[in-house]
Amino acid sequence: MSVQPALSGSPSDLGFVVPIAGLLALLFAVMAGMSVQPALSGSPSDLATPIIFAGVALLCFWVRQRGIAARADD
Repeated sequence: MSVQPALSGSPSDLGFVVPIAGLLALLFAVMAGMSVQPALSGSPSDLATPIIFAGVALLCFWVRQRGIAARADD
């Protein structure tokens, strides 16, 4: 009864990359949306915060799509 063979695959084989990346994409998208109004009413340098959050959300969504494609190839 060893657990070792189940842990020998990549993280996408274990199936937890896709849901975590999806939740992170949602989290960063919500944070970007919540920070837009304060950024627009503040200084121009405050506008970088929602742009960075949106970029990270897109990056997490891209990682999620890559995980789905990797699971489909198996």
